[in-house]
Amino acid sequence: MKTITAHRMLMIAVLTGSAFLTACKSDDGPKDLNVNTIKAGEIDLNGAVSPTNVPLSPTITVVFNTPINATTANNNSVKVVADYNNTAAPITISVTGATLTITPSAPLGGGTLYRLEITPALTNNDNKPLAALSRTFTTIGTFLPAGVVARWTFEGNANDVAGTYNPSANGIVAVTYTPSKNTKLGNAATFNGTSSIIEIPNADPLMNTSNFTISFWMKTVSANHVDANGNPKGHFVIGMAAFRGIQFEVFGNYEGAKFAISYVRGDNETTAEDMWFPSDATDATNGGWQGWDFAKALTPVQMQAKLKDAWVHVTYTYNGTSKTGTLYYDGEKMKSFSFNLWPEGDAKRTITGMKYGGQAPGFVNELAFGFIHSRAGTEWDSEPWGGYDFPTANHFRGQLDDIKIYHKVLTPTEIQLMYDSEK
Repeated sequence: MKTITAHRMLMIAVLTGSAFLTACKSDDGPKDLNVNTIKAGEIDLNGAVSPTNVPLSPTITVVFNTPINATTANNNSVKVVADYNNTAAPITISVTGATLTITPSAPLGGGTLYRLEITPALTNNDNKPLAALSRTFTTIGTFLPAGVVARWTFEGNANDVAGTYNPSANGIVAVTYTPSKNTKLGNAATFNGTSSIIEIPNADPLMNTSNFTISFWMKTVSANHVDANGNPKGHFVIGMAAFRGIQFEVFGNYEGAKFAISYVRGDNETTAEDMWFPSDATDATNGGWQGWDFAKALTPVQMQAKLKDAWVHVTYTYNGTSKTGTLYYDGEKMKSFSFNLWPEGDAKRTITGMKYGGQAPGFVNELAFGFIHSRAGTEWDSEPWGGYDFPTANHFRGQLDDIKIYHKVLTPTEIQLMYDSEK
């Protein structure tokens, strides 16, 4: 009996040892690649709910269960994609052991849904791939397409929150900051219609570009906004050297407005062109100028509803490739033109982009909010409608908010999303 018992014990020991060795061998073998955590700073991107408060310049860390093969971590295997247009944001990728770090090369768009995508092309050091992974998150704020060059939000000051285009030391006169259209927009810059102005020096690089977008919120105030004869006067809302740079004005009867902009021709000479948008507008198909390829015919009453004593979201784009300028109100296309449709042989058919064309002393390269040009420019100084020192000149009376400038053409979808998120 003792001999049989000892034999059984020996067999159990052998089997136990074999199982132990097998287990050890299994632990030392190739391991599958799995995700432990995904975070943007301290914000969990791997939870059941997609976060909506991710900053515009997040540091995203993905921690795996095993070390990553760094050569497989690249822009093909790892992407951060804007959901609305399926465009990948430029990112920097680094690997330290089992940690993958993803950093946007430039700030992401605001108020935008993104997808973090990691494909099976990413492997660990055992050449084990990750199962395809996708996690979503939304950045903070209202919708802001990436790539803004300059932005003035007027939250208690007139500083450029995206770049370096700030007012000069004495470049703000009689401007206050008061509640904007809604709480999402915060405060707005308020202009008194007689002397208010904000001046941004050395601003000509903002418009020296082939592709361009400017977007802003505006509300005019018509009460007591009259000229020296007591008649309603216009609003010079934005200007840099007037038509030698860029200007936007609203007509005194509120039945239209225009952008006047300086463009550069193929011979490197600058030339101005007005984007008129009056009520009952026409295009080339119904009696308008041959270069106007679209015009929405708002009645005078409809136009006044947008431009008089009401908030309106204004966007203008210029596409240097198609040579097309397009105006939008409240996210909707209002008017467009193409220099390609100008008469055969016209020099404007050679226009390639926008370019500042002002010359001192008449015009100075200072961007003005609230007037047609800065106080340093002498052009029209003696004109009752154009001299800054005349309180009854066409000073802007009302509010401006969230002025944004891009050196790219925002798409109709981006413009609509921007308006919808802020309205």
